[in-house]
Amino acid sequence: MSKYYLNYLDELESEAIYILREVWAQFQNPVILFSGGKDSIVVTHLAKKAFYPSRIPFPLMHVDTGHNFPETIKFRDDLIKDLGVQLIVGSVQESIDTGRVAEEKGKNATRNALQITTLLDAIETNKVDCAIGGGRRDEEKARAKERFFSHRDDFGQWDPKNQRPELWNILNGKHFEGEHFRAFPISNWTEMDVWNYILRENISIPSLYFAHEREVVWRQDSWIPVSEHLKLDDGEEIQKKKIRFRTLGDITITGGIESDADTLEKIVSEVAAMKQTERGNRSDDKRSETAMEDRKRQGYF
Repeated sequence: MSKYYLNYLDELESEAIYILREVWAQFQNPVILFSGGKDSIVVTHLAKKAFYPSRIPFPLMHVDTGHNFPETIKFRDDLIKDLGVQLIVGSVQESIDTGRVAEEKGKNATRNALQITTLLDAIETNKVDCAIGGGRRDEEKARAKERFFSHRDDFGQWDPKNQRPELWNILNGKHFEGEHFRAFPISNWTEMDVWNYILRENISIPSLYFAHEREVVWRQDSWIPVSEHLKLDDGEEIQKKKIRFRTLGDITITGGIESDADTLEKIVSEVAAMKQTERGNRSDDKRSETAMEDRKRQGYF
């Protein structure tokens, strides 16, 4: 009798599709949190496969900080047009203008933490009961504590010690009014898995992930791209380097690495040899040892 074995990428894909379908079955108004980064792009691709031949049955939600890479915004708009789905945009600038949050000052000022209020406001305004994210356990120690279904209280806060058991892949999305869940379909994936899947499925990604020449400044052990939002310190010198980005966030906090990887095959080979986590080039995670967990407890992605 012949045996049938799934490729490991097929197993991960199957698990993620199961979780996406469980979200659709258990919640009334879910959304996909879309940043324009590779992980949210993969989650969107998986949702497309999960509900094919129908369209993705829930909207995409993007928290726009106003400090995004222009390439990311263009990619987002092109993808939305191609998929024919609804896009919900929460604006950090609008939160600042209305006095909901105060903008940080100084050389290392960032709008990263300000996204929390904008995100929670967008979730409340649109009555979202489940926000699907592309977080993975291998990214960062706080994200390693996440379950597939991650409960948030009525303030949008996360308590890692008060989460539901997920024995035998039975997922419990029951919640009181005002509470919501975050779902993480690719939680068990690694960065290498994501790139191998992008290569196999030939998924389009922003050009920022490929090696390109760009004006940058060396800061906090990373090449930070020069932009209108970057405040140069005395002694900092603008240089032109061939870099690419392993992860995408605000243009002010996302550091690049020197690279010649200008194809998916080269990126896969490069990532296979990496010894540092992809978030090692994110300035927002270098503020303290618990920077990510502190933000997540307040309602961050």
